[in-house]
Amino acid sequence: MRPLTHAIAALLLTIAATPAHAAKTCSDAAISARGEPARFLWLAKTKARANWRRKVRATPNLGTDFANWGNAETSEERCITAEGGTVCIFTGYPCKR
Repeated sequence: MRPLTHAIAALLLTIAATPAHAAKTCSDAAISARGEPARFLWLAKTKARANWRRKVRATPNLGTDFANWGNAETSEERCITAEGGTVCIFTGYPCKR
């Protein structure tokens, strides 16, 4: 039983020592996209995220594999609310896993 315990401990240490970002491949350039004005914050964010994804997919050497906002590095969501509604700008380095 003792060798099995040591093997499990070694496996867990190996997994813990591996950085989570090791499997990511990221773009050298950040992509920024602005959404259209919306009455609700959640909708303004949805529009900006969709435009960011569209822009990434259209960028040469990136495409669909990089178009997941959840995988983006150094991501920033900026939203401004005024009389015309809320507008969001999403900026991030596209990455794929």
